[in-house]
Amino acid sequence: MAEIKKDANELALDRTNLAYERTALANDRTLMAWVRTSTSLTSFGFTIYKFFAELRKSQALEHVNTLLSSRDLGMILIFFGFAGLFFGLLQYRADMKRLKSSYPELKYSFTPFLALLMLLLALLLFLAALFRQ
Repeated sequence: MAEIKKDANELALDRTNLAYERTALANDRTLMAWVRTSTSLTSFGFTIYKFFAELRKSQALEHVNTLLSSRDLGMILIFFGFAGLFFGLLQYRADMKRLKSSYPELKYSFTPFLALLMLLLALLLFLAALFRQ
């Protein structure tokens, strides 16, 4: 099998295209890091909320007047998870739009769809905690 030699311009174009692909993949990895972080915040917040609600329901925990209740803390953590993922998605979209303008052949990934699903889950958990006192 004979190798096809590429000239310097073709090699430079290949390297440039691969650089765009690597940048897009790095952008995907960054969004996945936002998904991991927001999922952790959301699940930890919901766990705090449910754990102390069950303790209070079983009368094992006295009601103590504090500045921040466990429900409030749980809702704050869920909201931070939601907000972090929302802003991560906005940043991802802006970066991909900028990359797409320079390199139109760039393919979109399925990463933002997962992020949107997690965003909806965080919103549902926040609303569940908000309306279930």
